[in-house]
Amino acid sequence: MFRLALRTVVIFLSLALVLFVAGCDSSGPSSAGTSGKGKFEVVAAENFWGSIAAQLAGERARVTSIIVNPNTDPHSYEPSAEDARTMAGAKLAIVNGLSYDNWAPKLLEASPLSGRVVLNVGDLLGLKDGDNPHRWYFPSNVYTVANQIVADYDELDPADAAYFAHQKQAFETQGLARYDQLRRQIRARYAGVPVGYSESIFQGLGEDLGLKLLTPYSFVKAIAEGTDVTAEDKQTVDGQAQNRQIEVWVFNSQNVTPDVQRVNEIAKAQRIPIATVTETLSPASDTFEQWQVAELEGLMRALHQATGR
Repeated sequence: MFRLALRTVVIFLSLALVLFVAGCDSSGPSSAGTSGKGKFEVVAAENFWGSIAAQLAGERARVTSIIVNPNTDPHSYEPSAEDARTMAGAKLAIVNGLSYDNWAPKLLEASPLSGRVVLNVGDLLGLKDGDNPHRWYFPSNVYTVANQIVADYDELDPADAAYFAHQKQAFETQGLARYDQLRRQIRARYAGVPVGYSESIFQGLGEDLGLKLLTPYSFVKAIAEGTDVTAEDKQTVDGQAQNRQIEVWVFNSQNVTPDVQRVNEIAKAQRIPIATVTETLSPASDTFEQWQVAELEGLMRALHQATGR
């Protein structure tokens, strides 16, 4: 009887173990991706593209941004050995291009990886060196880049295409909802209002909002690229502020050169409302849309103060 009972217990435990293993094998895909392959690595040279890439990836990829410090100038950034190691593992690398982050393609060339996909934003948009590189401030370009990121995810992980499509829909309809709403409101209420701006970073957004950008492009391009501003441009921009030809002054608070600071002071003296923008996410913990919404809300306050509407 004892031997029979013991045999029964052994058989029961064996069956239980088989059922437990079968149950584990029949579970759905893990958050790291299908087929147990784990998350693939995505590296963005800058966090404005990295934030978008992370939201589109959800749980299927691990996204790392190299430039995250708001005080870092992407134009002159010197990558570290750690940056090189990070970029070396990227299955998808996102770079801005247009001579904005020349260090990034060099890192990729130094660490080739079979099957890697490289998304160069400037190339995607059909632009050339000398064109405005700040494409994350061009709203239509933001949508184009988001579409391409999802297409690249589909190429790297076709089994999760439906998941990426869902992430994209959520990003566009929920994540960007307030961003799109503010742009519509500013366009409807303040289109044609003359404004000045310190550098080319604001051009795309200003045009999208229908604002009248009075500052000579040669001035804002020189400020952005760190080259000398001509005496003629200095006189023009100073005069626009001094004579209140602009109703709002918009400046990049991460790049306040002596020429920009001089116009800031004139604007304050003339009681011209001032709005600020930044080159990269500020604070760095914000998402792309949180950052842009905060700037748009600040711009709307300045426009309301200037016009009373």
